[in-house]
Amino acid sequence: MQAKEAAEQLRITRRMLRHYEKQGLMTVGRTLNGYRHYREADLRRAGRIRDFIATGFSTREIRAMSACLSDEGSGPCEGGIEKLTEKLAHIERLRTDLDERRDALLDRLASLRGGLSSADRPSQPLDTPVASSVRHQPRAV
Repeated sequence: MQAKEAAEQLRITRRMLRHYEKQGLMTVGRTLNGYRHYREADLRRAGRIRDFIATGFSTREIRAMSACLSDEGSGPCEGGIEKLTEKLAHIERLRTDLDERRDALLDRLASLRGGLSSADRPSQPLDTPVASSVRHQPRAV
């Protein structure tokens, strides 16, 4: 199967398929005239790569999990559960951080809106706990 057909079947672009190959995530055979030729196993591998990327893995992280990409790795693979668990923990940390930032922004917005409705109320100083929580540094991940 040529790249155009493979990309359509996987619902990704041909450029993404070339990117997977360039990043060392897959090796694709070539026809005599140099066109890429995708076998069914290549499509399954590309589909797994696409799915890992969709769940937040970088190509570097996926390369480290190469055992999980082949048909032999379609079940449990070496380190796969550990890597997925690590990614889930990372996403949870990001989510917590974003929730904290969102809450701080909502509090600040409510405070500012409250100040608009009452012109004689003094405005809240910028160094309030709400404002300072927005300025905090992101956690190292």
